[in-house]
Amino acid sequence: MSFTPAFAHLAAYNQWMNRKLYNAAAVLPDEALMQHRGAFFGSLFGTLSHLVVADTLWLQRLAQHPPGFATLQVVASLPQPTALDQLPCTTLAELTDLRALLDDTLTQFCAALQPAQLAEPFDYASTKGVRSRKLLGEVLQHIFNHQTHHRGQASTLFSQMGIDIGATDLLLLLPNVA
Repeated sequence: MSFTPAFAHLAAYNQWMNRKLYNAAAVLPDEALMQHRGAFFGSLFGTLSHLVVADTLWLQRLAQHPPGFATLQVVASLPQPTALDQLPCTTLAELTDLRALLDDTLTQFCAALQPAQLAEPFDYASTKGVRSRKLLGEVLQHIFNHQTHHRGQASTLFSQMGIDIGATDLLLLLPNVA
């Protein structure tokens, strides 16, 4: 398997998992969403917000990458986050809509990727202004790994509240082969 279909699988998994988390969050009262639970970003809402902030930042950086990816232009017009712990929305409904936009954009981006693009250098600056140059494919690996890391934290928070979000394995989305 080449890496481009693998990234398409990861984008589909990312979207599937985010829907599961947001569906589970939708049944919680605001107090439970906002309650500080000792997580790195405090609350469940803070954790979900961090993922939206990080994905917004990365997709905006990718949108500026030459030659420019048409599938990412929708995120270029979004307000740029200023901090990794920023709350980009005040309600779960708003955050859900933004999450869906980011997931759709990431899915379209991965579907349009060409294998050669994954080996291209990608220049960006961190939120602290530190300039870096990495391979585009490796940056995408980071984006998906980051999502998985913090979704794991969110699923633990759900578990601590007695909510089972169901199976979370990528394997469930991979097709069987003959």
